Order: sequence, then structure tokens, then C-alpha cells
Amino acid sequence: MTMASALVPGGSTEYARQGNPTWESFESVLGALEGGRALAFSSGVAASAALFDLVPIGAVVVAPRHAYYGTIAQLVERDRRGQVQLRLVDIDNTPQVVEACQGAALLWIESPTNPALQLADIETIARAATQAGAAVAVDNTFATPLRQKPLELGADFSVHSASKLLAGHSDVILGAIVTADDRAHAALEKRRTVLGAIPGAMETWLAVRGMRTLHVRLDRAEANAKELHRRLSDSRHVVYSRYPGFGTIIAFEVAGGAVAAQKMTEQSDIITYATSLGGVESTWERRRRHPGEPESVPEGLIRLSVGIEDVEDLWIDIQNVLAAVT
Repeated sequence: MTMASALVPGGSTEYARQGNPTWESFESVLGALEGGRALAFSSGVAASAALFDLVPIGAVVVAPRHAYYGTIAQLVERDRRGQVQLRLVDIDNTPQVVEACQGAALLWIESPTNPALQLADIETIARAATQAGAAVAVDNTFATPLRQKPLELGADFSVHSASKLLAGHSDVILGAIVTADDRAHAALEKRRTVLGAIPGAMETWLAVRGMRTLHVRLDRAEANAKELHRRLSDSRHVVYSRYPGFGTIIAFEVAGGAVAAQKMTEQSDIITYATSLGGVESTWERRRRHPGEPESVPEGLIRLSVGIEDVEDLWIDIQNVLAAVT
């Protein structure tokens, strides 16, 4: 791990805002997993902001109506300022997305979406967007390259909040973009340097450490998620449970609405009440407690990020709080 901020003159990097060997280790691993060249950023939001900066002023950006609110908030603000024209779509409605891509400069895909867990037909809409002249970016945070490879499906960029499943231990803030386009890579690297949206050496080192166990963590947490989704779907206390068939995230709505859902997340013993996700520990929260969450997200929806704990312990915890609040 290289912690230096000033490096030897005459080398590939002379100042740490331009590069760091530890970043390069992380970028090499992620790039190999995704099938492209990776760039590390200080956060997932910093990564998406660098990409949005490449969109021409006034151009059209197509994005999911339901998506991570930090992403949509950026696009809404840029639209308000006249920097982009934002078109929001239901990303699982393929004809609607294809139509919206006409005249667009960028199609931003989130699949599965956060928190509604909608799935996009990435290959079909990426092909249509490319034919329409739009670049295609996929937020691959929930799926990871072990479950989905956007570049192989026709995307130009695969974007990550590496704080989540990639690093996997809830101790890192880090983002990344992967692309197979050398010109796009150079442009993004320039934005990172100019804006100073650089990661720390410790963060990238921790992320590489985390990725060494990604396959083991993901397999275990995914098995837990599938079983919990099955049991939640059968519970009389649950209105519905959504699970995309892969990954570690479940979205479910409890009987009793917002009040019951909020009490539930606050009273659990094993599952941690927290806004983050993708760690070895299970976390959950009621998403509409955030003012920026779309009104179409139900007030009582809970996003559950399933960890690697014993599934029976998790189910007992869920049953106890369900019975207490509904």
C-alpha cells in the first residue's frame, strides 16, 4: 500500500492526485472482472458525477424513475440548471425506454433498481440506445460483475458504488467506472484529476482485500436472501416481497404501513438499522424516510440487505419484530 502524497519526479506519476500504485491494484482487479479498464473514484456519487460531466450541455439523459436517489438528485439538479434535459422512464418498460432514447446522449440504467428491484432488459435497450447515438451506462452495484457484466451486454460504462458488495465490510467509501473505450477512459481520468475526486490509498487497499472474498460472501448472502424472500412471501404480516432472483437485496412491504415498517427496522436485534448495504452484516431501513425518495415508492417499503449470518437467526429476528409491530 502506497500512502505517499508526493512521488518521485520523472516517474509515471509525480503527484498523488494523478495516480497511486494502490489505486492501480484495485483498478486492475475490477477491470479484469468487468472486462474493461477501471478507474477508482472517491465515492460512487463522484464516479457518476464525472460521467455526467462528459454529457454535452443541454443534451438529453434518459434515466430510471426509480433509482438510487443520489444519482437522480444529481440529474434533477443538472436539469434544473439547463445542463441536461432529463427523461425519466420505467426501466423495466422496454418499449418506453427505447422510445425515450431517440435524440438522447446518455442512457443511464440501474438494474436491479434501488429500492424497487425492477429489472431492465439491458441488452435490448443498450442496443437501441447505441443505434440512436446514445452512450450507455449501467449501475452494476447490486449485481456485481459476478452476476452481471454490462460491457458484454452492450453498455459503454459499468459504474459501482464499491463501498457496497465489492468491498463488502462497511468500512470503505469508494466508487468506480469501468469502460473498454480508451478515449472515454482518458476523459474520465482527466475529470477525476481536475476535480480531485480521487480515492484514498487505504480505501482502495481495503476494497482489494474485500474483493478477494466477494464470491464467497455473495454466494452465502444470496442463498440467505432467496430463503428469506420465500418465507417473507408466505408471511401473513407481509403485503408482498420482491427479489430479482439474484443478489443480496430484498424489498418488502409490511402490513401496517409506514409506522409499522419504521418500528420494525428500529427494533431488530440482529439486523442493523442502517442506510448502507452490501456488507457481511444484514441491514435494513424504510426507504421513504428519506425526503428524496420518489413518492411512488410505498411508505411501508423496507429495503433489506442480507448478510452472511445464519439464516435461521435472521428469520427469528424478522419474525419477532413482525409480530411486535403488525
